[in-house]
Amino acid sequence: MSTATLMSRALQEKLDSARLLTDSIFNLLKPEALYSRPIPERHRLVFYLGHLEAFDWNLIARKTMGVVSLSPQFDTLFEFGIDPPVGQAATDEPGDWPSIEEIQSYNKSVRARIDDLLDQTPELIVHVALEHRLMHAETLAYLLHNLPYDQKTSPVTPLIYSTAQLANPMIEIAPGLATLGQKRGEFGWDNEFGEHRVNVPGFSVSKFKITNGQYLDFVRDGASPPHFWKQQAGQWFYRGMFSQVPLPLNAPVYITHKEASAYAAWCGKRLLTEDQFHRAAYETRTGGERPYPWGNAEPDATRGNFDFHHWDPVDVDANPAGDSASGVSQLVGNGWEWTATQFGPFPGFQPMPFYPGYSQNFFDEEHYVMKGGSPVTAACMLRRSFRNWFRPNYPYVYASFRLVEE
Repeated sequence: MSTATLMSRALQEKLDSARLLTDSIFNLLKPEALYSRPIPERHRLVFYLGHLEAFDWNLIARKTMGVVSLSPQFDTLFEFGIDPPVGQAATDEPGDWPSIEEIQSYNKSVRARIDDLLDQTPELIVHVALEHRLMHAETLAYLLHNLPYDQKTSPVTPLIYSTAQLANPMIEIAPGLATLGQKRGEFGWDNEFGEHRVNVPGFSVSKFKITNGQYLDFVRDGASPPHFWKQQAGQWFYRGMFSQVPLPLNAPVYITHKEASAYAAWCGKRLLTEDQFHRAAYETRTGGERPYPWGNAEPDATRGNFDFHHWDPVDVDANPAGDSASGVSQLVGNGWEWTATQFGPFPGFQPMPFYPGYSQNFFDEEHYVMKGGSPVTAACMLRRSFRNWFRPNYPYVYASFRLVEE
C-alpha cells in the first residue's frame, strides 16, 4: 500500500472521529433546543448543525476541487459564524432557518461527496477542515453550557472536588530564550507562523491557576461574580455543564480577560505575557525546550484535563504528571490561560490564501491571546505554537489565568 494511500486513510479516520464527536454533542440536545440561542452574540444552534458540513464543502469541494454545488443556498447560509461585541445580538428568528430534516439531508450528501474526494484533496486542506471541526466542538460546548439543564441530556455524574483550600506559591522562572510559532513545513494556522525566538527576562509565576476560592475573596471585596457562578441562599454555586454544584474552591475560576486583569491589579501583580507563558511551560531543566510542559510524551488523560476527558474543570492540583520542568501546574488543559498579549501577527505573517480572514480579521487590538487549552480542547491543538484569542469581555469561554511578579 502506498504512503499516499496510508495517509489518506489516516486522515479519513481522523475526520470520521471528529464527526462522531460533533454528532455526539448535538445528540445531547433536546429537539426543541436546536433553534435556541444560548449565547446572544452567537448564532442559533441550528446554524452550527449545518455549518460544519458547509465549511467542509466550501473548502474542499467548491474552492479546492471545483465541484458543482449540491445546494448553493445552504453553502452560503451556513458559511460564516459571527463575532460581534458583547451585547450586540443577532435579530433572526427560528422561522428564518431551514428544518432539521433539510439540514440533515444536506449534511449526509455533503459527507458522502467529501469522502469520495478526500484522497484527491491536499493534506493541508484536510487538516484545516479537521481542526476547524474540532474547534467547533469546543464552541458547541460553550453554547450548550448556557442552555437550561432541561434542554440537554447528561451523560456524566458530577465531579468530586477537594474541600481544603490550597496555597498558591510563586515559582521563579529563570531568564532565557522562548521559541514561539511554528516551523515552515509543519501544519499550523497562519497566525502560528513563523517560528522565532525571544529573550524573556526572569519572573515569578503562580504555581496553580487562580482558583474559585481565591477569586471569592475578590468578590467579597466588591468585585462582580463570574458568569459561571450563581448565589442561592447566601451560598455560591458553580453552574456546570450538566448540573449545579457547590462552588469548587480548588477548581480554576473561569472569567473574562477584563476580570482577570482587575484581579491581578487588586493583588498588585499582572497577567502572563505570551512570551512568559512559553518560558514557564516549555523550558527544560538544562535550558532547552520541549513540545509539552511534561516533555515529549503525547497528551493523554494522565497529563491534564483536555480532549473531552471531562466536561467541567477539575481541581488545579490534579494531574501532577502534566507539570512543567519548573513545577508549574496545568499550563495545558483545565482552562485556557489569558495573557496580557494582544492578538496580532508574528514577523513574516502571511494569511492563508484559501482562508484569508481566519486570523487577520481579528488583528484589531480588541482580542487577547490565550494559551494552553480547556477541558474540551482537542489534543491536536495542544501543540506549543497554537494560539487562541477572544474579546476581553467575552464571559462564556473556559478561560483561566495565573499571576506574575517581575
